[in-house]
Amino acid sequence: MRKKQRFVTGFFALALIIMMFAHGIASASPLEITDIDGNRYKTVTIGTQVWTQTNLNVTHYRNGDPIRYAKTAKEWYNAAQKGEGAWAFYNNAPGNGKKYGRLYNWYAVNDPRGLAPKGSHVPSDKEWSVLTEELGGEALAGGKMKAVDSVLWEKPNAGAENESEFNAHPGGLCGINGNFYFVKKSAYFWSSSEYSPKMAHYRLINFHVPSIINSAEEKRDGMSVRCIVD
Repeated sequence: MRKKQRFVTGFFALALIIMMFAHGIASASPLEITDIDGNRYKTVTIGTQVWTQTNLNVTHYRNGDPIRYAKTAKEWYNAAQKGEGAWAFYNNAPGNGKKYGRLYNWYAVNDPRGLAPKGSHVPSDKEWSVLTEELGGEALAGGKMKAVDSVLWEKPNAGAENESEFNAHPGGLCGINGNFYFVKKSAYFWSSSEYSPKMAHYRLINFHVPSIINSAEEKRDGMSVRCIVD
């Protein structure tokens, strides 16, 4: 009797391990990705897609060439006038890079040398829409993506629950003139999709509403970048 009981107990324990393993494959991302600078990004599976959980923070293209660092408003404007990829820290303060990642103009996003780490890419407008629909549509998806953090996000951080574990942070915006706006209030994310010769698609999540906005902005602006696994 005891031998049979041990067999039954062992069988159920094995079944439980198998179920836990299978659930892990279905819901958790099995990898981290590393950029050319050595920065590591955890990932999360949302529906059929695998996204990075933090904003891009790289200073070189995938082939090793440096991305232009615009240290001043004049340098930012100059890069944009040339259609040259560039990045900046919000308010030109390196500490903001640690909190929110770097801000990139769209010329860096679109550079053929590759901005995203190997094995990933900057999501297209269509891929952003797939994510939005997976999270219940534009009216609710922002709240399901926002980090529940009263230090990084300004109150009320409406609807923030981070159900998706996307962990959106409000890195703000660098305007075409090199001035900075909306840190702690808004998360701007580039897509790889062009809207017009001067504009490209992006997504916007704000602190005061749970929605996500699909719009287009000038390529000369600086925004955060998330990556999606190939």
